[in-house]
Amino acid sequence: MRRLLLARHAKSSWGDPSLADHDRPLNARGRRAAPLVATALAERGFAPDTVYSSSSCRTRETWELMAARFTGRTHVEFLPELYLAPPRAVLRTIASVPSATETLMVLGHNPSTHALAAYLSRTGNQDQRDRIIRSFPTGAVAVIELDGDDWGDAGEGGELLDYIIPRSLG
Repeated sequence: MRRLLLARHAKSSWGDPSLADHDRPLNARGRRAAPLVATALAERGFAPDTVYSSSSCRTRETWELMAARFTGRTHVEFLPELYLAPPRAVLRTIASVPSATETLMVLGHNPSTHALAAYLSRTGNQDQRDRIIRSFPTGAVAVIELDGDDWGDAGEGGELLDYIIPRSLG
């Protein structure tokens, strides 16, 4: 069983227009949402053992706020190639995941996170799948149990197990 957590960074700040997009931090809403989403994932048994994250400030900060909510050791890599990567590039990165990894979180950006979540969620709760097609807001996570036996088969998709969005967590 291989589980893929496709996560979009929490809400970022546009408060300093002099910052490059890569360097934008989270805003207060994002700093509140990230640990709430991580708690929901942990409570539902979806803790990642490996995290591949974009190298942007907002994805790094999202992971830092999520990390404390998970028990156990998590291997984390911040990858520049995931910053605003197209879906095919994200799938290539997923294909490189070591076979010992059971649950992978890819922490990235839209539009690719949204597109991949919609594309890879082949089965599962239809209402949640429809919600993903309509919207993948900041802080959202799609939990997909992949059909393939290897990370290289991720493009085959799988069953959507859960779709967590911050505003549904109160």
